Amino acid sequence: MTWLQGILQAHPEIAFFVVLGLGYLFGKISLGSFKLGAVTGTLLAGVIVGQLGVTLPNEVKQCFFLLFLFAIGFRTGPQFFRGLKSDGLQHAALAAIVAVTGLLVAWLVASLFGYDAGTAAGLVAGSLTESATIGTAMDAIARLDLSEAERTALNNDIPVAFAVTYLVGVIGAAWILSQLGPKLLRVDLAEECRKLEEQMQGGTTLKVSARREQELRAYAIDPGSRFVGRGIADVEQSATGARIFVEQVRSRGQLVGSRDVEALKEGDVIAVSGPRTTLVEVLEASGSGLREVDDRELLDLPGDVVDIVVTSKAVDGRTLADLARDEISRGVFLRRITRAGTALGMLPETKVQRGDVLTVAGTAASTNRVAEAFGVADRPSDVTDMLVVATGIVAGALIGLPALHIGGVEIGLSLPVGVLLGGLVCGWLRSVKPAMFGRVPGATLWIFESIGLAGFVAVVGLNAGPDFVQGLRASGLSLVLAGLLTISASLIIGMLVGRWVFKMHPGVLLGVCAGGCTATPALAAIQETARSAVPSIGYGVAYAVGNVFLAIWGTVIVALLA
Repeated sequence: MTWLQGILQAHPEIAFFVVLGLGYLFGKISLGSFKLGAVTGTLLAGVIVGQLGVTLPNEVKQCFFLLFLFAIGFRTGPQFFRGLKSDGLQHAALAAIVAVTGLLVAWLVASLFGYDAGTAAGLVAGSLTESATIGTAMDAIARLDLSEAERTALNNDIPVAFAVTYLVGVIGAAWILSQLGPKLLRVDLAEECRKLEEQMQGGTTLKVSARREQELRAYAIDPGSRFVGRGIADVEQSATGARIFVEQVRSRGQLVGSRDVEALKEGDVIAVSGPRTTLVEVLEASGSGLREVDDRELLDLPGDVVDIVVTSKAVDGRTLADLARDEISRGVFLRRITRAGTALGMLPETKVQRGDVLTVAGTAASTNRVAEAFGVADRPSDVTDMLVVATGIVAGALIGLPALHIGGVEIGLSLPVGVLLGGLVCGWLRSVKPAMFGRVPGATLWIFESIGLAGFVAVVGLNAGPDFVQGLRASGLSLVLAGLLTISASLIIGMLVGRWVFKMHPGVLLGVCAGGCTATPALAAIQETARSAVPSIGYGVAYAVGNVFLAIWGTVIVALLA
């Protein structure tokens, strides 16, 4: 082991990647349905390797952290600013209440237990499951009028508290919201979500989107068919509760567009797209007078699946059901709708917002038409506009640097929070003018978010390694209790306010509470209990607002206890 220790001490850059690899390996460890996760795994790996006396400069972790903050801001920017509007204000307000309550309870508990600013910051970060709090807290500690040894001690206390309370926060949030929440609200969550779905669907089982594989089939119109002399719309409207489209017609041996056909005739062959089950049950049913044929030329239509970034003001705020009835949506099937990186339930009354990403399938002509009307086609690309990334980080950092001095504490946005705001603005601009502004592909955002945060935490763990075990022994049990109090109080108060003050639907309310403490695993647990995607309706705006508030709390908690 001595030789290994010597190598890692001489080349800490090697130790960094050892920690990253081990961290992602540890992150795959499952405890029932709970996974340790890359962040906690990397922190523990850093602590283990840090026992060998390996350290890295703080500037390294800061660079990784700024990339992470920019990515978070960029992804959630559209929903954050959306939350400032009237239709998202209620969700944003409740998310803020959850976040503020968590901060106040953590402050009170830290004062009661005699925690220093570092331990309190780790408590906030872990129990409210927001890793960004660690970075803003460390930045705030670096600006305190303390000796280097004192600042180091405070910084080393943060990962100890985070490691303990993060597990408490993740597991606690999932259990409180999915199991305790319905009992506290006195509702049958699954039944309430089912009723809301029926209400949103107009009392029917109509599905606007197609979750099943779509097919394109050719049908000959035989003599006596009920579609002879009828228009294309009659064929498309014959499938009640589903969407089918006549894409092309062979009439008198010639291929013509469906819009050029006024009335169908005997012997015509139509190319129809739609869910396989619908085509079989409706078009191949006895009495239809349609007979499936193999017409390769007719069916040889270029298909396309494309992600569309919604930017159109005319689309913003409209429901999926409304858009499905619009002539512009003819010929396409919605496969997925994503908001701030989270997939939403595809319900008829789900409202589309600017910045949403719609994944649609259909013929190339149809998807291109819809993309032009809705926004911009976001086709796969490995090109990243690094000028926008760098500009957003630098501009945000410069905005965050100025601060007021009150006593021995600097009060201001701080550099990390400034970068977060820079990311928010850049993400919002991208949602408004995607063709003109800053393309950052999803894969790049994943690198920035995942590796940025993991890299930051890896350095934190390495530098805190020697003091970690001692701190854990001294405060471990009290931190478990502190974490439980913090996450429980914030979520219970959030649920009560949302139910009895804001009068929210219980399913949506629980999704908002999960977003307010940025607990994505909790959202999954709620949806499993609800057997519905309804909770995701409340998650998007709340998650964006929660990210901003909880990141700022690192600075605030240090100021309160410094």
